[in-house]
Amino acid sequence: MAHTWKEQLDRLMKQGAAYADVRYYPREDSLSMVMLNGNMRSFDKQRESGFGVRVLADGAWGFAASSNLADITGTFDKALSNARAAAGRMTRPIRLADKEVLSGRFISPCEEDTLLVPLDEQAAFLRKMDEAMNKPGVTQRVAYIMALSRQVEYYDTEGAEIYKETRELFPSIFVKGRDVGGETQGRSYSPPRMGNTRGWEIMQEAHWLGEAERIVRELNETLVAPKCPHDVRSVILMPDQMFLQVHETIGHPLELDRILGYELSYAGGSFVRLEDFGRLQYGTKKLNVRADALLPNSPGSFGYDDDGVAAQNYMLIKEGVLVGAITSRQMVTEANERAGREIFGSSGGTARATSFYRTPLERMTNISVDPGQDGSLRDIIASTEKGIVLSGDKSWSIGSNREQFHFANDYAYLVEDGQVKEVVRSAAYKGDTLPFYNSLSAVGDRSTWEVQYVPNCGKGMPSQVMQLGHGVPVCRFDHVKVGE
Repeated sequence: MAHTWKEQLDRLMKQGAAYADVRYYPREDSLSMVMLNGNMRSFDKQRESGFGVRVLADGAWGFAASSNLADITGTFDKALSNARAAAGRMTRPIRLADKEVLSGRFISPCEEDTLLVPLDEQAAFLRKMDEAMNKPGVTQRVAYIMALSRQVEYYDTEGAEIYKETRELFPSIFVKGRDVGGETQGRSYSPPRMGNTRGWEIMQEAHWLGEAERIVRELNETLVAPKCPHDVRSVILMPDQMFLQVHETIGHPLELDRILGYELSYAGGSFVRLEDFGRLQYGTKKLNVRADALLPNSPGSFGYDDDGVAAQNYMLIKEGVLVGAITSRQMVTEANERAGREIFGSSGGTARATSFYRTPLERMTNISVDPGQDGSLRDIIASTEKGIVLSGDKSWSIGSNREQFHFANDYAYLVEDGQVKEVVRSAAYKGDTLPFYNSLSAVGDRSTWEVQYVPNCGKGMPSQVMQLGHGVPVCRFDHVKVGE
């Protein structure tokens, strides 16, 4: 097919296009399986195939997609026609930042593709997890598997030729129960990065049985625990909560299209302004955050983005100061023009689309906090006078510009004078983004650092759901309001 795609791209250039690219998905397979209280609640298995064409003509984008390989020419022509129609409504012509023209391959690490594992074996695994969670105190049990397997070919009029093959697996287990006050509490487990793989081999039975036992035990501790006090304390965020804190209050507000106002009608905007780069004190000097698409085992690592730009690892926040954003070829050019100075030298390689029939957007890669020098979880607890350790995201509410937040947690225990005290239920905390990160007082070392996965990040209109990761250590923030 490569010859066909190149011919079509050349034809569009001869007809006046300034640039064009095509993403061809020979196949994209997905599977989801949910077991609820021992019964198979839902099962879905799909396969898609098709191609999407972007054309830049007269300063505007045009896009068209099809799953019909018998009408390739018509789809390319439609994309060009759409660009010319859109050009009449453009107030700012689109220009793309320069890029290095690349050809290459990316294949994600995987020993056993989940989509090739017999369904009865997968169902048997879920059943075993259900049995392990079927214990006193548990009123609802969920075992879940979602898997993706995708092939993508990319070609553009600048000469790029890229092949990608990615496989992802997102399993989780979840228990619920009713506490002494009659409210529902829950505890869940979704594995952080386990070794260098994205395949079925992470589903080691002994490991999962141990985690099932742990979440049941912690749920039962929570069901009889006193309520979280309404107080001002240091909060110690475990990685399974810290990842969501980073996702919502660092990742999303640093997407450059949001900063420029392109997501206001759906996902919201950002409190960050173009003049903030290089100047804004986002957090204390302990805060170092990077967009790292080079981690080998994470859905936020993909080799090349959908602009044909190589995946990168670069700083977003350095010693607390805002220095970078999540960027694409289009948005860096516009941002520099609006700012009247060069903020961004090139694209950060973060343009991704969820499927062949969607256009690429700035999407998070692995937005990660570097490990710090403040030791282990035990060390951080020992140096905390009055605190609370928070684990597991129960619910959240975020300001439309990510300027404030409120998170509730599944599991929490108090800390007094460096000692672990009682478990509490219905824990929550809230704050304003910048004051919160400027209260960061401890960042755990490498022993506390985990890569947590996000399988369902929504953005764009029509909506696109994307997968990514966050590498985060245990972190402590001081003078935070806690309670329900």
